[in-house]
Amino acid sequence: MTDPIPKIRLRNLRKSFGPKVVLDGIDLDVMPGTSLVVIGGSGSGKSVLLKCIIGLIAPDSGSIEIDGRDITTLPYSEQTAARARIGMLFQAGALFDSLPVWENVVFGLLAQRKIARAQGREKAAEFLAQVGLAASVGDLSPAELSGGMQKRVALARAIAARPDILFFDEPTTGLDPIMGAVIDGLIVDCVKKLGSTAVAITHDMASARRIGDTAAMIHKGRIVWNGPAAHLMDSGNPEVDQFTHGRREGPIQMELRR
Repeated sequence: MTDPIPKIRLRNLRKSFGPKVVLDGIDLDVMPGTSLVVIGGSGSGKSVLLKCIIGLIAPDSGSIEIDGRDITTLPYSEQTAARARIGMLFQAGALFDSLPVWENVVFGLLAQRKIARAQGREKAAEFLAQVGLAASVGDLSPAELSGGMQKRVALARAIAARPDILFFDEPTTGLDPIMGAVIDGLIVDCVKKLGSTAVAITHDMASARRIGDTAAMIHKGRIVWNGPAAHLMDSGNPEVDQFTHGRREGPIQMELRR
């Protein structure tokens, strides 16, 4: 019996900006239908890792496989098609201020002509309902929403195209602990309902344990630990233990800019 093919497989992924090495040979597998949480300090390379996978940044070397195909070697049109199956919840929501909520939610569907504009409000209402918002919210502007509501709308937009893969960039940043738990619960429910594979980056350890099946930590551009998210607080790895418990003393030292 052969092992299942990872939904996402990264091998020897490297990225530098001038002399600064950000990704220094990342190897990582994310199995289909599972949720991976990536943790690490500020500047450790978490966001650059996501941006390489979704195509906002080109890696210097290494492979990025989705369903067994290295998308870095594909023609541009096929890379675009592969990445069109990815949904993204950005850290700050990234809603379009000039558009009403309903149009934000179905923006991708309208842009790709998957639905007619006349269907937009009705479709948006369906996705808003999935994140616990009334259809009437669709007629508001993003500026009229609280931080938690903006996160819900951004999540509704991320799931609208029924993506195979969902990425979450610091999904609970700026939220109080209760609203953070609500958003995490919605994320888990939406991922399970879609049957998607999920990758989240976060500094929030409670969120990491709620969202993740597995977890990985990046330190100095490398994966220093990979294991069950339930063991983040008792991993036995000195870097992970220092980070998850917020200890000043340990192997991770803040680097000063020179």
